[in-house]
Amino acid sequence: MRLKDKVVLVTASTRGIGLATVKACAAEGAIVYMAARNEARAQGVIDALAAKGQTVKFVYNDASKPETFTTMIDDVVAAEGRLDVLVNNFGTSDPTKDLQIANTDPQYFLDTLQTNLNSVFSASQRAVKQMREQEKGGSIVNISSIGGAVPDISQIAYGTSKAAINYLTKLIAVQEGRNGIRCNSVMPGMTATDAVKDNLNDSFKAVFMKSTPAGRMAEPEEIAAAVVYFASDDAAYTTGQTLAVAGGFGLATPVYGDFINAARF
Repeated sequence: MRLKDKVVLVTASTRGIGLATVKACAAEGAIVYMAARNEARAQGVIDALAAKGQTVKFVYNDASKPETFTTMIDDVVAAEGRLDVLVNNFGTSDPTKDLQIANTDPQYFLDTLQTNLNSVFSASQRAVKQMREQEKGGSIVNISSIGGAVPDISQIAYGTSKAAINYLTKLIAVQEGRNGIRCNSVMPGMTATDAVKDNLNDSFKAVFMKSTPAGRMAEPEEIAAAVVYFASDDAAYTTGQTLAVAGGFGLATPVYGDFINAARF
């Protein structure tokens, strides 16, 4: 029960990595708030986890309404009196529009950066002001992407926004460390979520897997496990770190994918 009675807020949490994080934190004893737009979908999760004796609640957040990234913090604090952990999981990209630099609409690029960065900045800024007032500070965990560390042949807006989030993580860690606030980021590799299944074709996934030493996609629960570590007191002396949970993607020689299946290996 590493998160016993800690108040945790997770954005974009009704499916994928966000949902896995909600479940993992609840299983560790946290009071978890699902920050989401679809209350009906969240309620199904809340009821299922309540049947296990776990405490999960809903708080409204809609990425199309930027002000909700701060009001969600206010709502949680009003209900619980504190916020111990903020997990900034929200992020968006449209692979049909987020292409190479030559083919990506400039306004789409700027809009994606605005949306992805503001979701982290605004929520973190409001959380920091609350956590400064708490005796034990707090922990902010940003869900970035391996694409924020290893350049891709497309998704220039998404990759740039995630790289910026990694740096923002370090800035928050440096600026708020003396206030008892830690900030770390998790960089998932390709993860078996609905978003990946719906937006990436099999040939692309196969190429990606060929360059991943683990030889498979991550499960959302494996990303959530890293979040739980950063959220817990096990990581009390860990801040400003970006942890790749990507099966080794980006570590190997560039010709790894071409040679790994050769007979001599």
